[in-house]
Amino acid sequence: MQKILLITKKLEHSPRGGRELLCRLNYEAINQIFGLHLHLLELPTARIANAKLFFNAFRGQIDGLNDLTLRTAFELIDRHNISKVFLDGSNLGGFAREIKRKMPGIEVTTFCHNVESRFFWGAFRTRKTARALAVLFVNFLAERNAARKSDKLIFLSERDSRLFKRIYGRTATHISPIALEDKCPRKFFNSRESHSDEFILFVGGMFYANQAGIAWFIREVSPHINMPIYIVGRGLEVLRAELEVQGNVKVVGAVDSLAEWYYRAKFVIAPIFDGSGMKTKVAEALMYGKKIVGTPEAFSGYEDVLPQAGWMCKTRDEFVSAIVEAQATITQCFDMNLRQIYEQRYSMTAATERLRQILS
Repeated sequence: MQKILLITKKLEHSPRGGRELLCRLNYEAINQIFGLHLHLLELPTARIANAKLFFNAFRGQIDGLNDLTLRTAFELIDRHNISKVFLDGSNLGGFAREIKRKMPGIEVTTFCHNVESRFFWGAFRTRKTARALAVLFVNFLAERNAARKSDKLIFLSERDSRLFKRIYGRTATHISPIALEDKCPRKFFNSRESHSDEFILFVGGMFYANQAGIAWFIREVSPHINMPIYIVGRGLEVLRAELEVQGNVKVVGAVDSLAEWYYRAKFVIAPIFDGSGMKTKVAEALMYGKKIVGTPEAFSGYEDVLPQAGWMCKTRDEFVSAIVEAQATITQCFDMNLRQIYEQRYSMTAATERLRQILS
């Protein structure tokens, strides 16, 4: 069997954000496929803290890529006779450039979590600082290397593939949608319980698109609906004074477990208007058997499962209308049909089989 080197950010045992979750899942899937033939290079967390690092960033050395980690990668390739390299992120395009320059026979596969230049363009528009502009530019340079030097490019969605082509001139070689580790308690599966609580749930971390989206929803939509809205997510506590302006809004913040929150909620909202990639919380809602009322951005990559998965809304009035319909039509705490969408498309099993086919 061929041997593979996975280069990824430092893997967390209890990942919090969507990117960290997907990195952990990619590792576990590739480990299932290759077993002892998998070799791992975890990159240190790195910040541009001095002039040398700032200069190196414009040479593609970002997010843990540096002279030491490059040497380590080459040593692993030589020592273990590795024939494939899997880069977990198009921000690691500097590795693709150097590997192809020194070892052109190595097959390089890059897994693109986002179109990074589009992602950081959105962040720059939110906060127009010199640092944000520099981060945007160095990620563009790194991603351009991934576009030019990768043999295989994996994207989460056709939307991202089309955008990547407009920027860099290449489309995906493969599409592999987002996937999540299954955290849904089995006791939910046979539940026929009706809702005792009537509330809407928003789940999201302290991320610029989440902040802007939920602020818009509270300002524009919440005055026109008669259901409580609970906002759950690490770091969102700092927005309590800003968001709890309507009597039906409660900012919960970080919680130990999301399972009971999802179970008790009537449905989930995803008012996200900016970003790239696929939104983790949509797949998470399906995992817990919940419908979603969200924007086209939230449902990017999930178009094939609409309208079964929920309602797609572009305006305030569309959100209000969808929420009224959801309130009237959703009767049970757990919808097994939605859970089956997760299992078939967004589960660990589904992702492993997709990667097995791509990397074979």
